[in-house]
Amino acid sequence: MSETDFSADRKWALETIDQAVLNGKLLDSTRENLVRWIREPQYEKSLPGILELLKAEEFGRLNDLFWEVINFGTGGRRGEMSDFGSATINERTIAESAHGLGSYFMHTNHDQPGRAVIAHDTRNRSPEFARLTATTLAAHGFEVFFFDTYRSTPELSFAVRHLNCDVGAMISASHNAPSDNGFKAYWGSGAQVLTPHDKGIIDAVYKASEIPTIDFNVAVQEGKIKILDSSIDDDYLAEVCKLSYSDKRDIVALFTPLHGVGETNVYDVLKQLGFDGLQIFEPHRQPDGNFSNVPDHLPNPERFEVFRPTLEPAAAMGAELILASDPDADRIAICVRNGAGEYIPVTGNQAGALIVDYLLRKRKAEGTLSPSHFIVETLVTTPLIADQGRKYNVKVVDDLLVGFKYIAQSMDNLGPDKFIFGAEESLGYLAGEYCRDKDAAVAAMYLMEYAAELKADSGKTLLDQLDELYREYGFYLEGQTSKICEGSDGQLQIQKLMKAFREQPPKELAGNRFLEVRDYETHEVRDLPNNSKSADLPEPAGNLMVFKLEGDAARFRIAVRPSGTEPKIKFYYFAQADVPVADQLDATKTTVREELTRLQESLNGWIDAQLS
Repeated sequence: MSETDFSADRKWALETIDQAVLNGKLLDSTRENLVRWIREPQYEKSLPGILELLKAEEFGRLNDLFWEVINFGTGGRRGEMSDFGSATINERTIAESAHGLGSYFMHTNHDQPGRAVIAHDTRNRSPEFARLTATTLAAHGFEVFFFDTYRSTPELSFAVRHLNCDVGAMISASHNAPSDNGFKAYWGSGAQVLTPHDKGIIDAVYKASEIPTIDFNVAVQEGKIKILDSSIDDDYLAEVCKLSYSDKRDIVALFTPLHGVGETNVYDVLKQLGFDGLQIFEPHRQPDGNFSNVPDHLPNPERFEVFRPTLEPAAAMGAELILASDPDADRIAICVRNGAGEYIPVTGNQAGALIVDYLLRKRKAEGTLSPSHFIVETLVTTPLIADQGRKYNVKVVDDLLVGFKYIAQSMDNLGPDKFIFGAEESLGYLAGEYCRDKDAAVAAMYLMEYAAELKADSGKTLLDQLDELYREYGFYLEGQTSKICEGSDGQLQIQKLMKAFREQPPKELAGNRFLEVRDYETHEVRDLPNNSKSADLPEPAGNLMVFKLEGDAARFRIAVRPSGTEPKIKFYYFAQADVPVADQLDATKTTVREELTRLQESLNGWIDAQLS
């Protein structure tokens, strides 16, 4: 194509885009990003594909590809993979991400490059994107350490610290669908980037024009990229195993990595510790970015569906536990066999409370607890964890926004040597000082140890111990639902719902009156139903609202926030009820569950009405 024809195509494209905006077929934000990709030479490789979509009048697809410049959410930069598009994960946006991370660090370091470490999971295109990240940083002058095969996210966090790196990157989209991938950026502490670094990186991304690069093999030959050997794996596994509190190992369990990297951390840690009754679920063992044998190809261990293929094999081997890690193995879920032989899923909140119970008991027994020791959880994690900490007279941090990076920040602010445990409701847990991100391996170790100890000491299970906690602290029940709002139109729906909750929230749901809202974006506590400010609300700052309700069966709360990593708005439900007499626990459970179900159904109806 001649330069004249090329210019003519650009002119036609810009005119077509303007007309589509006037006709309401393209968003203004789509126009802004599309125009940049058409006009600026660094995006020239994508022009034929853009022209093809414009000629086919695929305006909906163009909105999906260009409605935003994909940002850094709670889990980094994550989204659908495509050949091009500012709102998707592709060769250009990955290179921009690496460039933004590298150039922003250099800006903060007197224009000097530093040291970086790169890892990836088993997703489609993850090795390609990891190499692209490595070559981009190497071309900037960074000394780059590279895992040449898949590893877990917590090992990447460990490696940042262990190798004394300034930055790190993990190519992963965690539990998302096979269509997605992502870029998690890490700072020198080993934690994912926080403000102001996240904004600084995305600003550098947006300013990117020509991005330097170097051939991967040449960079390796010249020593600019160093391939890591297995010694770092050994060091990581040793640090996790050091945190063991028990030598009880008599437990039979089945583990599924859901086609991800969990064999490299969860399975290897448990085997190294001597859990000989553990087997791996072979149909989910092979790395597979399509998650071929996972139901619905959705490898999220929060979904009980991922366990269904394991139930029959687990029963046949007499497994007392089934464990599942997500594809990058930073989160762990379990099912526990009850007395009837059924496998009962344990929620992230319940597993977190059990691990806290285990650790506080162990540390009290060995005399390593003090009022300066602390446990950490987010605002949408069960208050049972905080109540346990207060009973043991340790410090509790329970006012954090969603995102494990905030737990990591609290660790360093309060002193990692006093850190006991951090928990998120979405199956994220950490103990120890070896890394600054959640780790499925250390949580699996504690759950297996506690299960083995309970079995050896009293013949009880983790489910039995959970009931003991309820008898001691009261019954806690949590739930979560989401409204999926995909694409550019979905963002408008999310904004509309958040506006409705903020300005005209429900007065009651299923007979439960709304009493108060704590709005972390406006920094206000407001009385309901008049929605009038009653107090200031300090940090943290984020788009999160927590509603307090008056209920007959229990004390209820509902938290509402847009997801930072997926196209959805999330709703968290919390119920807490006293158990005045131990033998009334079952009746209390039934009553509270029924009431919470009615509350969820009523809220779903209100949400649908807002969007109609």
